[in-house]
Amino acid sequence: MINAILTDIEDTTTSIAFVFDVLFPYARDHMARFVAEHGGEAVVRTELRAVAEELGHSLDDDEVVEVLKRWIAEDRKATPLKNLQGMLWQRGYQQGDFTGHVHEDAVRNLRQWHAAGLRLYVYSSGSVQAQKTAVRLQRCR
Repeated sequence: MINAILTDIEDTTTSIAFVFDVLFPYARDHMARFVAEHGGEAVVRTELRAVAEELGHSLDDDEVVEVLKRWIAEDRKATPLKNLQGMLWQRGYQQGDFTGHVHEDAVRNLRQWHAAGLRLYVYSSGSVQAQKTAVRLQRCR
């Protein structure tokens, strides 16, 4: 008996092209400004320090931004990058810089499974914040 459904976001509920053509470039293009404006906030500073720790030496903010941009280009699955991307994307959605989507058939199936009492889960390399934002603030297509 099936008790739960495990799904992904990229190319399952949302087009993978949206991730690579919209979300990744947005994070790359806005990272420096985001760090300059929010680098003093504890949650952001924690992620910036984590980048330096992952590399094993101290970095100034400009160097961290360059590392993050390189990781974006490499589609690196680094936790501090994913967390910062999630913060950036949430702002982008809220400010109307872009609008994402969820495939209509995915919405239909998720609703049907939920109504049937199945537990719904998402597995993704993105941050939890990014996943929640993607589902909450996207429109159906």
